[in-house]
Amino acid sequence: MSSNIPLVSGAQPSTGHLDEFNNDPLALMHRAYEECGEICEFNLGGLHTVLLVGPDAHEAFFRSPDEQLSAADAYQMMVPVFGEGIQYGAPPEIERQQLKMQVKGLKYERMVNYAEIIERESEAFSSDWEEHGELDIYDAFTRLTLKTSTHCLLGTDFRQQLTEEFAGLYHDLEDGLAPSSLTAPYQDAERFRRRDRARERLVELIRERVRLRRERGEAEHDMLQVYMDATYKDGRPLTDHEITGMVIWFMFAGHHTSSNTTAWTLLEIARNPQYKQRLLAEVDALFEDASALTFRGLRDIPLLDGFIRESLRLHPPLNAITRRVMSDWSFKRYVVTAGKNIMVCPHVSHKLPKYFDNPNVFDPERRDSGHLFAEIPFGGGRRKCIGNGFAVLQVKAILSTLLHRYDFSLTAAAESYGEIMPALILRPSDPCTLKYTLRSA
Repeated sequence: MSSNIPLVSGAQPSTGHLDEFNNDPLALMHRAYEECGEICEFNLGGLHTVLLVGPDAHEAFFRSPDEQLSAADAYQMMVPVFGEGIQYGAPPEIERQQLKMQVKGLKYERMVNYAEIIERESEAFSSDWEEHGELDIYDAFTRLTLKTSTHCLLGTDFRQQLTEEFAGLYHDLEDGLAPSSLTAPYQDAERFRRRDRARERLVELIRERVRLRRERGEAEHDMLQVYMDATYKDGRPLTDHEITGMVIWFMFAGHHTSSNTTAWTLLEIARNPQYKQRLLAEVDALFEDASALTFRGLRDIPLLDGFIRESLRLHPPLNAITRRVMSDWSFKRYVVTAGKNIMVCPHVSHKLPKYFDNPNVFDPERRDSGHLFAEIPFGGGRRKCIGNGFAVLQVKAILSTLLHRYDFSLTAAAESYGEIMPALILRPSDPCTLKYTLRSA
């Protein structure tokens, strides 16, 4: 016999918990767990949503088939961003073929070229820094990772012509992912109109790059070339609309994760100076036997890896991973009925004392939790974020390059650096400023 799912208190008569979720989704989900435990239900303006917390729940969630727990039906707010016919806006069979195209661009023979590109971009980005100064690292890494992602994905020519317009367009796309877009992806509001205008302009820019490359008979070693050469099973090539959508899809999979995680990791390095000498020695060793960073070398930096992993645990970028229930779904003694959404929240689950000793303490040498689904910063199962490897590569390459040259320290009290989540992506609060000092100075 099934049990009733506990209901979160505080629902408003007409909108339920929608206003609370739109205002501060993390606060609502933490409150829900503290009040109800590993499973509970809240109401997002008529969209009844069940929150699951903990590794056992995560495993059941991520291992369920798409036919029962549908990502596409839950993530319709991504359709106007990626475009009709791309990922969540495509039939399942087409989406699976598109995913294989994305994965092709992440094979070893392509990834090995990305480390040096990211290093060069990082060196150029910091080339005009003084011996001492201050830097808003969130703003800086948002700009830098847009350049590195674009260079790796769209090629040298596109990167060289990158303007503030491209950065602004991408910002408008991201800003279209307000918490309210989960329930109403096509709102008639200015931020959503900017999102739609931005995508239209991106189609024009990317279509022009495709046209020029075809006219010149060029073939580059980048993701854009993968999309241009790709065909579906029936032999049909991707249209310009689809190529643009694939670019935006992959940029979303790697860019915001990279920029936020780079900022959080460097912030935690500055907040935890007791590890600094060991960390700098580890980074410096990368450059002793090589003239440039290598993909292979970046695999063997355990302390920096620990800082990145712990940053992803404490400050996971994605915190509303959701599915639509297509047929009744069971977990333990509970049944979630069709039509509801199910959500998992890494920010809540990553702080469970059962799996993480002193969970609110940053520990880059933290032992493994012992459960495959305890840490889920990139999701899990078959729909684990495809860009996670590229994102972590960016973080490692950027931080290794900068830490080899500069020392970083706080400009304010450690506790003053907070968390905000204005567009379904967790980021540091403003300002997020650190001091930098040239290490040879």
